[in-house]
Amino acid sequence: MKEYVTDKLRNIALVGHQGAGKTTLVEALLYNTGAINRIGRVEEKTTVSDWDEDEKERGLSLSTSLIPVEFEDHKINVLDAPGMTDFQGEIKNAIRVADSVIVVVDAVAGVEVGTELAWEYAEVYQQPIIVTINKIDRENADFNRTLDHLRQSFPDYKFIPVMLPIGAEANFKGVINLLTMKAYYDAGKDRSEMPDDLKAEAEAARTVLVEAAAEADDAFIEKYFSEGTLTNEEIRDGMRKAARDAYLKTVPVFVTSGAKNIGTFPLMEALVVYVGPPSQRRVQVLNAAGEKEFLTAPQTDDGPLAAYVFKTTNDRFVGTLNYFRIFSGSVKAGQNYYNSTRDVDEKLNTLLVMRGKEQLPVTTLHAGDIGVIAKLNNTKTGDSFSAHAHPLQVIRPEFPDPLYAIAVTPRTQADSTKMGTILTSLAQADPTLRWRQDPDVKQTIVEGMGEAHVNLAISRAQHLGVGMDTEVPKVPYKETITRQHSDFHRHKKQSGGAGQFGEVHMRLEPNPGGGYVFETKVVGGAISANFFPSIEKGINSVLGEGVIAGYPVVDVKAVVFDGKMHPVDSKDIAFQIAGREAFKKVFADAGPVLLEPVMDVQITVPESMMGDIVSDLNTRRGRVQGMDTIGHKSIVTAQVPYSEMMRYANDLRSMTGARGTYTMKFSHYEPVPAHLAQTIIAAHKTEVTA
Repeated sequence: MKEYVTDKLRNIALVGHQGAGKTTLVEALLYNTGAINRIGRVEEKTTVSDWDEDEKERGLSLSTSLIPVEFEDHKINVLDAPGMTDFQGEIKNAIRVADSVIVVVDAVAGVEVGTELAWEYAEVYQQPIIVTINKIDRENADFNRTLDHLRQSFPDYKFIPVMLPIGAEANFKGVINLLTMKAYYDAGKDRSEMPDDLKAEAEAARTVLVEAAAEADDAFIEKYFSEGTLTNEEIRDGMRKAARDAYLKTVPVFVTSGAKNIGTFPLMEALVVYVGPPSQRRVQVLNAAGEKEFLTAPQTDDGPLAAYVFKTTNDRFVGTLNYFRIFSGSVKAGQNYYNSTRDVDEKLNTLLVMRGKEQLPVTTLHAGDIGVIAKLNNTKTGDSFSAHAHPLQVIRPEFPDPLYAIAVTPRTQADSTKMGTILTSLAQADPTLRWRQDPDVKQTIVEGMGEAHVNLAISRAQHLGVGMDTEVPKVPYKETITRQHSDFHRHKKQSGGAGQFGEVHMRLEPNPGGGYVFETKVVGGAISANFFPSIEKGINSVLGEGVIAGYPVVDVKAVVFDGKMHPVDSKDIAFQIAGREAFKKVFADAGPVLLEPVMDVQITVPESMMGDIVSDLNTRRGRVQGMDTIGHKSIVTAQVPYSEMMRYANDLRSMTGARGTYTMKFSHYEPVPAHLAQTIIAAHKTEVTA
């Protein structure tokens, strides 16, 4: 692939709900530019974007693919992002490194939750938005209905059709360009006269287009008010300014069918015209002092190097591949560059441009380009490259906390040896994936944004040579007491040889929020101070495994206030056992309770579904804290026990047709209701005696 200078580059994030046709649309763009000789199909597992085995197996995009499209002496770097909300990290990073967001909307389904999520992220990063209404060839597809749905869903934006469809459903055969007022049939490379029956509709739509173009420039609007019209060039310039400025909230709307390759040439032309070159991008960075500053336009090869790694893949045969965007400066193969995030130098031996899985070696990447580096030792997703003399770090996106967890166990000893390393590499590549050893439940926990996200991580670990079995994690309950109580335990062993003797009198007191505390108030030398550590060691052996249900003990104050010794038989082990058994005995009679984690939950759903969500929360022992309405969305805030939320991602998707989203974070612990606690305690006793 040839080199492209900054002003000949365009970077777009292709986003939208799962199934909107993004990947097939990319296939049409590649086909039109000669990069492939036939349009691949998702169902046939032949697309360039969905090349990963997991994507082929599931028939949907699971990670962002980099697809450069060469068109009219420009390179359009298309970041084909997944549409499932489970893969929010991929969507967010793709939008972060693009210069414009192309939202693909299904002409039948209209605005869906994936549309709204992508829109929200585009607003966060102040990215200009372009819409293409896709799949207009499908049964029940309706351009105007979808356009109205967009306007209702995003009332702060002006949606300006630049193209109108010629026909619909099975009769969709081309588009009308409202600038040239010509028809473009099939892919749309050549122009023709528009059908007579669409002229009136096209004239009305063109008037809206001209007004939107005029509003983008003071000189144009003055001319429009005085003369009532603009030239085609002025309309193009006005719409270019409007489309490239996120603050104007003007959204050009196109219409396509990726599967039938209709309307795709006008879309490619628009990507060159309406998407700003990366030279005009402003980017926020952290300087050497840790302060935020902006690198303002224009960005050039001569500017300070600022490159951001937004994606990492691991393959047992290919190795590690780091995808990065150059915001400023340039990069050459074979040279050393400074990873300012980790304070290490890395040599970029192999510099690549990727087209799906195809690797295209290059020697130089200019400011604004997106490329891939192979086999770096220390660089991870979220890292930045800069110059030693001018260290900069590109501001990373903020990612949501995980919502879905599974417990994993290695299948073999060999898997056990490698499991931690592989899980760490997967988590470093994906900022929304985490793993940890949970000492409270003695399980290895993998957490992500949803079932599909976590299952994908397990599948990738399998490809990397680690087999794992999965199960639902245990809830990290804790045990404590509700009242003060005292008692004693005498340990006496006389069975030949040296004897053992120790007697410990202990009082337990609730210590809310104060954790575990050990005190001694023994007077008169009833127990030698030398045995106090032995008693505490015995108590400590109980704290981790619990007394009533096998969960850690918290917020208890243990006071040893009396006891007895034997001049010969008292020893360390005797007082360990006496301390342990005294603690267990007193704990069991001090009003023991199980504590469960309670989460702060915020659920966003269509307004019409709020009643169902609140009713469902009541069945989960949830306490609704508040309800708000923003636009057509309702936001419910509640506190819900974690045990009731462990598979909520699946349930919410089912209840709302995937239109609901939620966030969840830990709030506090509180007692488990007695009837539920008894069930948990009984299950533990059964497990212990089994």
